[in-house]
Amino acid sequence: MRGPRVKTIIIAAGGTGGHFFPAEALGAALMARGERVALMTDARSAAAKSPVFGGGEIHVLPGAGIAGRSIIRALAGAAAIARGVLAARRIMAPMPPAAVIGFGGYPAVAPILAARSLASRPVLILHDQNAVLGKANRLLARVADRIALSFTPTGGLPAGRVGILTGNPVRPAIVAQANAPYAPPTDQINLLVLGGSLGATAFATLIPAALARLPESLRGRITLTMQCPASVTDSARAALATAGINATLAPFFDNVAGLLTNAHLVITRAGGSTVAELAVIGRPAILIPLRINDDQRANADSLAAAGGALRVEQTQGDAALAAAIESLLTDPARLAAMAAAAAAAGIGNAAARLADLTLAAIAGKVAP
Repeated sequence: MRGPRVKTIIIAAGGTGGHFFPAEALGAALMARGERVALMTDARSAAAKSPVFGGGEIHVLPGAGIAGRSIIRALAGAAAIARGVLAARRIMAPMPPAAVIGFGGYPAVAPILAARSLASRPVLILHDQNAVLGKANRLLARVADRIALSFTPTGGLPAGRVGILTGNPVRPAIVAQANAPYAPPTDQINLLVLGGSLGATAFATLIPAALARLPESLRGRITLTMQCPASVTDSARAALATAGINATLAPFFDNVAGLLTNAHLVITRAGGSTVAELAVIGRPAILIPLRINDDQRANADSLAAAGGALRVEQTQGDAALAAAIESLLTDPARLAAMAAAAAAAGIGNAAARLADLTLAAIAGKVAP
């Protein structure tokens, strides 16, 4: 039996879908249990259009990233975060929250720091979507009461801090397809390529070049669905047509859960949410991490170690990618084994596990 009703639980998340989708999933899980949830976010997020947070309590805070910038920009970013801390404190002080859950990235920094200064200090929880703790979470990890992880092991934890594996909450449409049966291809091969918000442009050249290297007998069986920015769609479509590939290209797909479920093989980047979705549904994948992102490389290696994926570096070029594709598409038994291994690594109830962790921490008023 749960204790007294929680007054407010604040979720701090913004920026890209990789941070925001897990926050939405947790918000929905907490609201379903009757908890009052408020979102603190940044101007970049689509919170107002969110099916979970839209129309609810949303507070947009000032702030800016401070990594990888000039000294002047870094100082300006730090000043903006300081303004965000003051703004978050003004919002929290009258309520005050029972917990603040940060989902990484700079939008989580101000609410966590502000919460520490309240007279009635809330429980502070961090969630990280990647197999290496992000910069913001590494900064905040020493003051958090709980650190929820999506992968085990996760690198970057400060000495003496232990994380708790909850998994990475995924969208309800993905959960609905959890452990969907997988049948390896016989005649037609459904190949799905997703590039993410940062990686799709390079794929528009790399994927057609790799597929063109496949034997003609294999190319003729492929039905390709590929995320492709509008600016390079024409060139990618022409290259695929020359290679004899039947392809559907679009900048964005709103039915990713269905596409993943129907795919025999997925080629994609290795963001935390992407890897979690592959594992929850259970689909074999070739993961090509962003070249500048060590987090994605660690994510890819985690699923590869579980047997559910292969990692191919973009710098290896189209020949290496073609070899990986051919090795999998000509071995149905291996594809099926990879699908099963991916599904075994998936945590479909991650949102519920993170909600349980949050409410238990509130009930116990844990110490850092």
